[in-house]
Amino acid sequence: MFAIRHVTGYAAMGAAALALTLAGCGSGGGGGGSSSSSGASTPQSSGTAQNAAKGSATSMLTTAKVAKLGTVVTDGKGFVLYRFDADSANPTKVSCYSTCAALWPAATTTSNGSVTTKGIDKSLVSTVKRNDGSTQITLAGWPLYRYAKDDAPKEPYGQGVDGTWWAVTPSGAKITTPASESSAPSPSSTNTGGGGY
Repeated sequence: MFAIRHVTGYAAMGAAALALTLAGCGSGGGGGGSSSSSGASTPQSSGTAQNAAKGSATSMLTTAKVAKLGTVVTDGKGFVLYRFDADSANPTKVSCYSTCAALWPAATTTSNGSVTTKGIDKSLVSTVKRNDGSTQITLAGWPLYRYAKDDAPKEPYGQGVDGTWWAVTPSGAKITTPASESSAPSPSSTNTGGGGY
């Protein structure tokens, strides 16, 4: 009798954990929403090692000249980094999760101290904790992202997508100049389903 009650208790706890996990999958989604925990994420001033399994891990922010856009911020491999209008810089807030984050992976690092810069004022670089436990790099308070359809360095396919995604200058400002027609993918490949992602 005691063994049956013990097993039943474990089954009930397992079902409750599964229900909580499934409920968490539907929150904190893409464009325009806010972080699912406390509303606004706060920057981390010092870093301990964080889980950076999700997103686009980098240890360097640098700059590159991109046709039509000028000087933009890139990761250590030369991929253009973007900011999202639905995020905010003061206070820092991350809005791109779930489906949005699949198309716009966060530029993450293992710790704030591991981000080196070249051509960018180091004092403008910080980090913010994401609700998946990873540490996202920020520039002038703005969370930074890669675009999944940029498959080579200095490709700005994400520039101006949905009127909310912009390449970033070394000061953290958004570049609103349209990318050249020759570098942009065809309209069918940039259809992101609206909502900023």
